[in-house]
Amino acid sequence: MLWTSQELNAALNLRQTSCSEIGIQGVSIDSRTLSRGDLFIALDGISGKSLQHNIVKARDGHKFISAAESNGAAAVICSKKIECKIPSFLVNDTLDALWDLAKFARDRMNGEVLAITGSAGKTTSRAWLEQLLRAQGSAHASVASYNNHWGVPLSLSRMPADADYGIFEVGMNHRGEIAPLSMLIRPQVALVLNVLPAHIGHLGTLNAIRREKLDISKGLVSGGTLLLPFDLDQTGLAKDLNILTFGLSDDADISGKIIERNDPWLLEVKVNQERFEFSIQSGGEHLAKTALATLAAVYALGGNLHTAVKDIDKLGLPSGRGNLLNVSGRCIIDDSYNANVVSMQCAIDNLGRNPGGKKIALLGEMKEVGDHGPPMHHDVLMSCEKLDAVITVGRGFYDSREILGTRLLQHAESSGDIDLDSLVAYTEPGDTILVKGSNAIFWRHQFVDSLVSAMKNSRT
Repeated sequence: MLWTSQELNAALNLRQTSCSEIGIQGVSIDSRTLSRGDLFIALDGISGKSLQHNIVKARDGHKFISAAESNGAAAVICSKKIECKIPSFLVNDTLDALWDLAKFARDRMNGEVLAITGSAGKTTSRAWLEQLLRAQGSAHASVASYNNHWGVPLSLSRMPADADYGIFEVGMNHRGEIAPLSMLIRPQVALVLNVLPAHIGHLGTLNAIRREKLDISKGLVSGGTLLLPFDLDQTGLAKDLNILTFGLSDDADISGKIIERNDPWLLEVKVNQERFEFSIQSGGEHLAKTALATLAAVYALGGNLHTAVKDIDKLGLPSGRGNLLNVSGRCIIDDSYNANVVSMQCAIDNLGRNPGGKKIALLGEMKEVGDHGPPMHHDVLMSCEKLDAVITVGRGFYDSREILGTRLLQHAESSGDIDLDSLVAYTEPGDTILVKGSNAIFWRHQFVDSLVSAMKNSRT
């Protein structure tokens, strides 16, 4: 049982409700994915006191209460009087109510909690941490990319009171979003994976992104630890913060070293003069750094590092974050979930290292880069010199023919305009195809699924 009626009343500051004692098994804001026994929260309208700025929801969750009831919801939180057969909790604002549940859930949990942010790699590190820590205790974590104003409180509200570990992603695309989420999580450890020019179109400068990422420190509990990349500028941080650094440098508190760049990659991590060797199944320096940061987080949380380094080589990648798919003798690198200029260049560099076969990249334009877009897209194209062929998608790559010449197979306005038959015919067993771009280009349209189907249906 995740929530009782008594706990819900206490969390929502309600003196009484019309319902008798109930047992809530989970929390949901989507009637389509709701499980039997879930509490359904009907989000609607404009956010209330929880956020510094208003956010208008596209749909009114009250319209889906009957669907939630049909799908087995045990109770509902709503801000309008409704008629339904399941118990209801009437509040002034349902998003505020979700945040109230999150605060209550955090208060009743006595385990170790980590908040993680960064421009790239958050979901991979969170997934790896969850799996590593589950071998050492009970762990609860965000799912998918639930890292915004509703995803973070929803993930917290689902956290069992007796969890040993809680791991939560914190994302942003505008200034002022990370601090309130971190203060809601109140982590013992706050991890900044990296600071890259993602969402620079909204924040303006890399330094503004850095300041926003460092705001994750504002939610740290007393005595908590801030984990930072060794080379990250710490200007503006409180002087009394407990800071640990990680990185591919001997001067980092948790230092790493790449020993072999093969498949798997062999790495070393050093903590307090003790050295551990480990391997990761998927290569690329960006993933090596993510693995190092993940192990640093295990250490900062008080986990068993000896066990973690033995387990990390068994871990896979979340979907769309560099997964390797073998289809009809070809290897597809599905890195389609999102992109920024640094992660694009890392993925292209890693593709260029592949031995044998043609190296082909499908590159989608980068979103939310503003005036920085033209030079960033130009830099990405200039990184493709070791590739055999490239397909570009979106206006950001409008001049790709000028830079790539005959290596450009096609420039398309959208992923749906890519000539899959010609692409498949161009490839042969032993080739490697990278799919990388902003979320709206490939991931949202399930492009990799279409590419896989086209390859399976091909006779070659």
